[in-house]
Amino acid sequence: MEIVSVRNNQVFTSSKIIAVGTNNKHHSITAVIQKYLSDFEDFGKVRFEMEPLSSGQKEKVYILNQQQATLLMTYLRNSEITRNFKKELVRQFYLMQQFIFERQSKNWIQTREQGKLTRKAETDVLKSLVEYAKLQGSEHSDKMYITYTKLANKICGISGRDNATAQQLSSLTVAENIILHCIQAGIDENKHYKDIYKDCKKRLEMFKDIAYLEVA
Repeated sequence: MEIVSVRNNQVFTSSKIIAVGTNNKHHSITAVIQKYLSDFEDFGKVRFEMEPLSSGQKEKVYILNQQQATLLMTYLRNSEITRNFKKELVRQFYLMQQFIFERQSKNWIQTREQGKLTRKAETDVLKSLVEYAKLQGSEHSDKMYITYTKLANKICGISGRDNATAQQLSSLTVAENIILHCIQAGIDENKHYKDIYKDCKKRLEMFKDIAYLEVA
C-alpha cells in the first residue's frame, strides 16, 4: 500500500492514512494534531482537505509533510502496530525522496522524452484501432486509449508516467512499442479487435516474465 504521495516535488501523507496504519480512529489522530498544532507548524503550515463521507457530511483530513508525520508518530502510543507502520512510513518517505531526486536527473528527463515519442506512435495506431473496432460493432471503442494505457502501466508496475522511475519508463517504452506493433499486425491480419487485445496482453505478459518486472 502506498502511504506517501508527491505534490509539487514534496512528499506528503495524511492523517487518515496514519489512522488506518496505526489502527487508530481518525478523530483521535486529528485531535492530537489540533492539540499540538503549534508544534506541527514549526515544520511548515499544516494543510488540510475536506473529504466527503458516505453520510453526506465532510471530514477534515490533514496533509502532513515528512517532519510533521514523523512528529505525529512520536506522539502516538508505541504499540507493535504503530512501530511497524512507523518503519514503513520512514521507508516510503525515503524511497519517494529518492524518486524525486531521480526525476530531476538528466537521465530521467531524457528517458521521459524518448518515451513520449513511442507514446505518440502508439496513440496514432490506437486511433486506427478505434475506427477499426467501430466497424466491427464495438460500442465502447473510445475507451481503448484508457484500456491499453492501463494494460501497459500494470505490466510495468506503475500508476502513470509521472510516478515512474527511469527504469520503469524504459520498460514502459518497450511495452508501448509492443502494443503498437501488435495492434498494427492485428489490423493487417483482419483480426477481431478483442483478439488483438488478447494478443497484446499475451505478448506483454511474456515481456514481463523475461524482464522480471514487478506488477503493481
